[in-house]
Amino acid sequence: MTVDDITSPPPPTPETQPRPGMPPRALDLAEQPVKPTFSPVVVSGLVRITEAAVLVVSGFTARLVLGSEHSDGLWPEAALILLVGIVAVLLFEAAQLYSIPMFRQRFQQITRVVAAWTGLMLAVLAGLFLLGWGAPILPWLLGWWSLAVVVLATERFGLALLVKHWTRAGRLLRRTVIVGGGLPGEDVVRRIKADTKTDVELCGVFDDRTDERSPDMVAGVPKLGTVDDLVEFARRTRIDLVIFSLPISAEGRILQMLRKLQVLPVDIRLAAHTNKLQFRPRSYSYVGSVPVIDIFDKPIAHWDVVLKWLFDRLVGAAMLVVLAPVMAGVALAIKMDSKGPVLFRQKRYGFNNELIEVFKFRSMYTDMTDATATKLVTKDDPRVTKVGRFIRKTSLDELPQLFNVVLKGDLSLVGPRPHAVHAKAQNQLYDQVVDGYFARHRVKPGITGWAQINGWRGETDTEEKIQQRVSHDLFYIENWSVMLDLRILAMTPISLLRTENAY
Repeated sequence: MTVDDITSPPPPTPETQPRPGMPPRALDLAEQPVKPTFSPVVVSGLVRITEAAVLVVSGFTARLVLGSEHSDGLWPEAALILLVGIVAVLLFEAAQLYSIPMFRQRFQQITRVVAAWTGLMLAVLAGLFLLGWGAPILPWLLGWWSLAVVVLATERFGLALLVKHWTRAGRLLRRTVIVGGGLPGEDVVRRIKADTKTDVELCGVFDDRTDERSPDMVAGVPKLGTVDDLVEFARRTRIDLVIFSLPISAEGRILQMLRKLQVLPVDIRLAAHTNKLQFRPRSYSYVGSVPVIDIFDKPIAHWDVVLKWLFDRLVGAAMLVVLAPVMAGVALAIKMDSKGPVLFRQKRYGFNNELIEVFKFRSMYTDMTDATATKLVTKDDPRVTKVGRFIRKTSLDELPQLFNVVLKGDLSLVGPRPHAVHAKAQNQLYDQVVDGYFARHRVKPGITGWAQINGWRGETDTEEKIQQRVSHDLFYIENWSVMLDLRILAMTPISLLRTENAY
């Protein structure tokens, strides 16, 4: 199965509007409040960092309090503390002490941590005595071992309580739906339910079939609708994982469904438990005890989310400070040029097709503004003010979107540009022109993006222009990195010199 297979153009589907026929059971579930989830990868990483810091700090504390004047000096011992701290975390990793299921086991994890730490310190002491370096530093090494045992045990006890609380609140569970009912779907559901250590919360089953092969209840999990209903369901509530229970031989059905679901910011997996064609174990990942084949991964996940959030807030705040005089000058020019407010608010599509309100400097006469962008701005457009023409050409009208980035958090500095809800190309809505258009909404939109620095900014009056924009946006999503964001930010001022499409 290739990307071309998945993205080849099918007939356009009405993905833009909520489907009024979504079943009441699915609608009721979608309207229930859901708290944001914590990434298990990030939680485990933070525990590693915390424990490394605990070991190093406790080591230096013991050295300063119990260190001997007859030792060989602070620097060799400081190097020893850092080395042992790093090795200890690696040893904890080897002992499988950094998984969410282990974090829930209060006494089991404390026992393992203390045993691993004790074994490591015994090995260190044995090595030091063989080298003739152990006697002078024995007191503070024993002090380090004792202090670290107390702090690690306390930390792990508190961690177990915290993780259990998060689990009960659903903060560490992946909200999951099954695509495909019948016996294969029932088997997947039973396997997931039987695994007491799984992080999966089953929300429901979706299946296009309506006959006896797809009952209303699948092993106690309700059928919520069709795959089209799933798209709308995932727009209204948080879904983290989609598992196809269909056999690989049903390639046609799988591809048809993937074309609809590829617009969602979710992980998509294909259950392989019923396949007669068996691959090597390393070819699979696992959801509980169910072997699955990875089809799509949610873009910008886990630590990438943290990095992008920090990048947006820190760099965005710095840009606000640096550009404050420019923004004040633009605001003054707008006030002097025409009557009306300085800022203009417009509804646009954000992450996962949600409607967000973005800020811009007003570039049109107040009585001619077009909040829904039903008519594109064209060359010498009479609705645009004199100052408006300049700030649109130079993209200075976009600067207030830094408030969206830093204060509201619904925009990124870099990402696919957010489009107005009724924006059109050749009198057709964008999603009617470009198949899979809403796949660009799998990440937060941005003030600038890969399409913009490659010349696809400004007017989108032809199908080719919006198709090129979407193509570049999807490239950005699949190839995101902090370095790519820095490159796009650095290239944006240069790209603004090419203003032939901006009116």
